[in-house]
Amino acid sequence: MLEWIIIGGGIQGTTMAAYLLKSGKTTVDQLAIVDRNEEPLARWKHCTEVISMPYLRSPSVHHLDVNPFSLQKYVGKADWNNNFYGQYKRPSLQSFNEHCDHLTADLMIKQVWVQGKVISASQIEKGWEIQLENGSKLEGCKLVISIGIGEQLHLPDWAQQLKQEHEGSIFHIFDENIPEMTQLQGPITIIGGGISSVHLALKLSKIYPNEVTLLKRHPFRIHDFDSDPGWLGPKNQRRFRAITSYQKRRETIIQARNKGSIPADLHKALMIQVKQGLLRVMDVEVISAVWKDGHISLLDKYEQLIQQTGTILLATGFKSSMPGKDWLLPVIQSYDLRCAECGYPIVSQSLQWGPGLYVTGALAELEMGPISRNISGARQAAERIVNSL
Repeated sequence: MLEWIIIGGGIQGTTMAAYLLKSGKTTVDQLAIVDRNEEPLARWKHCTEVISMPYLRSPSVHHLDVNPFSLQKYVGKADWNNNFYGQYKRPSLQSFNEHCDHLTADLMIKQVWVQGKVISASQIEKGWEIQLENGSKLEGCKLVISIGIGEQLHLPDWAQQLKQEHEGSIFHIFDENIPEMTQLQGPITIIGGGISSVHLALKLSKIYPNEVTLLKRHPFRIHDFDSDPGWLGPKNQRRFRAITSYQKRRETIIQARNKGSIPADLHKALMIQVKQGLLRVMDVEVISAVWKDGHISLLDKYEQLIQQTGTILLATGFKSSMPGKDWLLPVIQSYDLRCAECGYPIVSQSLQWGPGLYVTGALAELEMGPISRNISGARQAAERIVNSL
């Protein structure tokens, strides 16, 4: 039997593994990371590659290693140019990913990697047993669920209908089956006003000059980060934990997140492209779409034509419902695990949900607050769990 099983090998799960191994709470031969992808951070790397994000939004002290200055130290050794951007030292995607690869190699993460899809989890005498879709099973004294909402793509109703009728003309930008960006049928329309849509618009305007339009429902929301930096420290976090109503905690999280926002430098870069005529930006909400003769007509609430397009790329985010419901709901019911009205876990300050059962990432947000899904949240969650052992 293993000491620890971590379900999820993205930012959250890999950070958890790093903290467990570097704190000496477990060893490589006593740990397993279960993920449906072939390697660590596969989903992260796919999504960031699609939009060609040059720099992260978070500062250089937010990464997967325990030492907050590990990334800066690593980049210093590599002697790369343009590794950090702006006053917050936001790392380049290249340096961040290289640091992640260095860390996972150093910790021998691939030796603990188990590729597979979890279909059930059950308590056993000394811990937990998880079953995978391929029929294999793993047993561990402690189980950490580090899954996110990244596979719950949100599509507007009109987009779902169009996708059913003409699948090859509309894609969510984080769809695993999205075609190469150089092989899209123009003109191209991007739906969404957040950071991912803008990165993608900047990328595609260079590949398809004068053929890209960004449609968004609201004016640009300019914020350096996706929540106030005060949430990183004890001031906001203590006030959040003092809220006894989990419904109010959920409302606080929603209000605190700068949803659909972009940093000022990205807005400036976009406006330069607009002024040069390389792309268009419009504030309008699409209500319906009609496909005819290889082109899509996008209509507003008055059924007026917004524009005709060849390909639609949806940067419409993710569903906020609790991830992993297909196998987690039976676990919740079988072991009477506490959940709030929104369906998310009610956990202790050490993020313990049940005997030997912990959560990080999205599943921990009613305890961690609005930073829970972020890299900073991954670090603080892993630190809480390790310090509680």
